[in-house]
Amino acid sequence: MNYVPPSPSADTDAFPFDNSFAQLPQQFFARVDPTPVAEPWLIKLNRPLAEELGLDIGTLERDGAQIFSGNSVPAGAAPLAMAYAGHQFGTFVPQLGDGRAILLGEVIDRNGRRRDIQLKGPGQTPFSRRGDGRAALGPVLREYIVSEAMHALGIPATRALAAVVTGQPVYREQILPGAVFTRVAASHIRVGTFQFFAARGDMASVQALADYAIDRHYPDAKNDERPYLAFFKAVVARQAALIARWLHVGFIHGVMNTDNMTISGETIDFGPCAFMDAYDPKKVFSSIDQFGRYAYASQPAIGQWNLTRLAETLVPLFDPVAATAVDLANDVLGEYGAIFQRHWLDGMRRKIGIVGEEEGDLDLVQALLTAMHQGEADFTLTFRKLCDSAADPAADATLASLFADPAGLTTWLSDWRKRLARESGASDERASAMRAVNPAFIPRNHRIEQAIVAATEEADFSLFEALVDVTSRPYEDQPRFAAYADPPQPEEEVQQTFCGT
Repeated sequence: MNYVPPSPSADTDAFPFDNSFAQLPQQFFARVDPTPVAEPWLIKLNRPLAEELGLDIGTLERDGAQIFSGNSVPAGAAPLAMAYAGHQFGTFVPQLGDGRAILLGEVIDRNGRRRDIQLKGPGQTPFSRRGDGRAALGPVLREYIVSEAMHALGIPATRALAAVVTGQPVYREQILPGAVFTRVAASHIRVGTFQFFAARGDMASVQALADYAIDRHYPDAKNDERPYLAFFKAVVARQAALIARWLHVGFIHGVMNTDNMTISGETIDFGPCAFMDAYDPKKVFSSIDQFGRYAYASQPAIGQWNLTRLAETLVPLFDPVAATAVDLANDVLGEYGAIFQRHWLDGMRRKIGIVGEEEGDLDLVQALLTAMHQGEADFTLTFRKLCDSAADPAADATLASLFADPAGLTTWLSDWRKRLARESGASDERASAMRAVNPAFIPRNHRIEQAIVAATEEADFSLFEALVDVTSRPYEDQPRFAAYADPPQPEEEVQQTFCGT
């Protein structure tokens, strides 16, 4: 094995770093460099994203393996591991932190947005907790596929900039090829980041972190009479909207710990995540979620629970009178349910082709979901085929074929068409609008597993490339990839997904 020594810096112009988190006090992070690896090679560079970030494509194509493996630290970087705590499956852990991730720094992208660039799997940090700080190839490919698919679906999420094989094994239950993933985020500040300082009674750091998060993500809150309350209210609204959008596409995060909820409102950490095939509100994939805490339909309530934990860290900033501060926090938390319900129902109306609002719309949506559950119908295909039924009732037969028992669907279709009759607009226009919100393609679990197996066992990345390609255009009919829209055969079904640690 050829050891590659670390290079102090890569091309100065490759990353126009403009670092701000590194200017916070030392207790916010630990400065640490990536640990070099043996024989890195670049699996994939997300060139459109690199261009959006204002990075030098030529340098990345030439030196990307060295840079994205951590062997060569770009000039202007300020490598650090962030400190945070978190509730993991309801149990508070006072110190977690970036145990296998290193933030290289921040850039201002071509749209004027500040973005973090972080390596996942570049070696040990002071927060590694006896871990090796490395990542296996499978979880790296999963995160690349799912984060880019979420972006293409229009759901706020961290992005995939690059994936690199390290040339070194990692040791888990078995020996696996090692890899490093480069993640881009609006920031990596989490609910757990606030909890880290609140648990230590360090309200000065909580306030400093809140000031930083307001400046970076919610500058309008600075002008409010109660800026910290306005900040909290904005975070609540974003999280409610985000989780509603997860439910619209059948996404199950799988590990909604408070250290996996960002302040920015982006989806983060795609370890045991999955997209449902057959609709089941209690569906769980994560191997470590033994009691269904993070099941599909439980996600909205868990979002509110996590936000309550955030409120607990911020309450002293809301008002100097404790009782008043608690009342203010409870008022904001009390708005969460209505905000979520509004976003969820508006999105579900669009999915079934309804533009206006009527009192019975919620019952209509719930009736379809009940029929889907009873009929074991595929979540994604049901809504996509419903688009065809909106254009032509003759397509109802194809839709019904997705249901083990279509009786509930038949009744629902009659009620749905009566509701549509009270809407204006041509049927073809309605179907087109529905296709714009009901994806034909998602990164199905069995396809992800097939791509991972081919890559890890045969060094074949063709399935990975194909899946990234097809899910980058989820709302388009792609005849060449038609098979990627199909649910798994019984022998292909994935029942469990696993954390990437």
